[in-house]
Amino acid sequence: MARVSKEFVDSVRSSVDIADVIGQYVQLRPAGKSLMALCPFHDERTPSFSVDEKKQFFYCFSCHRGGDVFTFLEDLKNESFAQALAEVAQFGHVSMPENWQSNQEEHSTQSNSLYSQLVALQKQSMELYHHVLMHTAAGEPARRYLKRRGMSKEMIDQFHIGFAPEQHILKQYFAEKKVDYQLLRQSGLFTTSNSDDQQLTDRFINRVMFPILNSNGQPVAFSGRLLSTRGTNLPKYLNSPDTTTFDKRNLLFNYDQAKTAARKDGKLILFEGFMDVISAFGAGVKNGVASMGTSFTGEQVRLICSTTSQLDICYDGDAPGQNAINRALKLVQEEANRDIQLRVVQLPAGIDPDEYVQKYGGAQFRQYLAHNEETPTTFQLRFLRRGLDLNNQSERLSYLNAALTVVSKLNDPLERDMYVQQLAQEFKLDSSALGEQLQTILARQSHHAPANHSYGQQSHNHYEPRTVNGSPSLDQQVNQVSRTEKAEQMLFHSLMHDAGAYEHLRSTAPQFSFPDKSYDDLYHIFQKEQSADPDTTVQADKLMSVLDDDSSKALLASIEARATDQGLTDEAIDDLIKYLTKKIPLDQQIEKTKAALQEASAVHNDDLETTLTAELVQLYTQQQQLKTEES
Repeated sequence: MARVSKEFVDSVRSSVDIADVIGQYVQLRPAGKSLMALCPFHDERTPSFSVDEKKQFFYCFSCHRGGDVFTFLEDLKNESFAQALAEVAQFGHVSMPENWQSNQEEHSTQSNSLYSQLVALQKQSMELYHHVLMHTAAGEPARRYLKRRGMSKEMIDQFHIGFAPEQHILKQYFAEKKVDYQLLRQSGLFTTSNSDDQQLTDRFINRVMFPILNSNGQPVAFSGRLLSTRGTNLPKYLNSPDTTTFDKRNLLFNYDQAKTAARKDGKLILFEGFMDVISAFGAGVKNGVASMGTSFTGEQVRLICSTTSQLDICYDGDAPGQNAINRALKLVQEEANRDIQLRVVQLPAGIDPDEYVQKYGGAQFRQYLAHNEETPTTFQLRFLRRGLDLNNQSERLSYLNAALTVVSKLNDPLERDMYVQQLAQEFKLDSSALGEQLQTILARQSHHAPANHSYGQQSHNHYEPRTVNGSPSLDQQVNQVSRTEKAEQMLFHSLMHDAGAYEHLRSTAPQFSFPDKSYDDLYHIFQKEQSADPDTTVQADKLMSVLDDDSSKALLASIEARATDQGLTDEAIDDLIKYLTKKIPLDQQIEKTKAALQEASAVHNDDLETTLTAELVQLYTQQQQLKTEES
């Protein structure tokens, strides 16, 4: 494995947001200044896993794992540092040195090399299509089309939209670059002829090109839209086939940008089409995603569940749109691997999100999304009415039984009762009769129905301190450190965040050492780095970058996660120094002497017992003097 410089490692670390990397594996939710999640390293029901975006650390208050982005991948995937470095570099679009080789198996290296080569082809194609659209005469019809659709130059650039003209430019472009034939075949950018020589032909002709990016923001495929469907049997949209880089079941359009916005907004919004997502983005709604084509898959559901605690489904308001909403709700309820709050935002009939933005503007679209959320149950109760004559007694009875079956799937008794009351009021029925029928349905289901996920009204946007199955709450976990360690944490945190604190410590206690060896080892590294750059305070992120063992990284992450940002006065620092250098050693010596005294008494060693008793009296006297000074 080729060695890399510390500067290169730092550049790779700073090329990503640790929350983006970790967010691929756990669902992060805002909690104060940090993001919280269920820890991926052990089973738990109360979130204790913390990610600090500002400091770029993670720390678990339960299992005490912590560190930077490299440590996370090493621990989670049992990877070497070299493998984690290469993975983060790929995520952050940083090229590894030419002579770099990871210590993976040979076939793995070859596979990664193929993936990188195919991504490079997609990127070159994206740039070529974008150039054709924006800077050539061949792109003029597509530019007019996008302008009619209200697409600004900023949005075209933001989503790297391009145009594939009639001239089959891609094959010629790569032929001039002498790209390998087999690599081109595997890219999905071409079709092969049925002739013996299997000639390659551009797959996308006369289409507006929408690049499909993976979760790291790398282009892996395309969706091309015909400028006009008149006089042709060709499909309006044509997607890349599944390839080494692209599996349409696992990707969502705009997920690479939406996942970051979702952490801020607390939810993702699922739209039907690419243009809906792009128009919404231009209107300031940046947490929108869309499935590939008309299919919405279980893999995509689980990707959403790993990202956010709420999903809003916003499809067209017409009959096909309602059917699509109903299918999407059922799929989420079947495939979700953790609780997620579902909401439906149904637009007026005959208009899609893109058309709504064009007609009413971005501000009104945002208002509509904010004020027209409804629960899945409300949507499904309305959906069941389609095509029914509720004035007909038989159809009304059928509807009520179907509606109560929907209500019965809710976990919350109060929520079930709310819908029963609504149905009773609307149809002028006795709520107790509806309640009895609901209980009959529940009893029938209880024999074979598994426990439901929570898709109703509960909000999971914040965490309350609580105890689950005897496990301590997060607040309790934070405070589960000894007074000694708390003092060590406070002092060490102050040293990293206040240049004056380190100068004060050096001047008042130049031979200072921490009682705990792990803290003292970390302090020696801090001193070394501080001496190398005396004009700059060595803060936690810089210190983390020079640590090479997981225990030190976890300790530093613990210090940062547990400490407050409140500064310490010189007097407070003096108190901590005295506590750590005098009281703690004194307390430890007292306990040691007491243990020795008990042992001497047990073996009837009277002389030693007399000596130890005198020492213990002296130690207690010193302890009392120290308490007097403190008071």
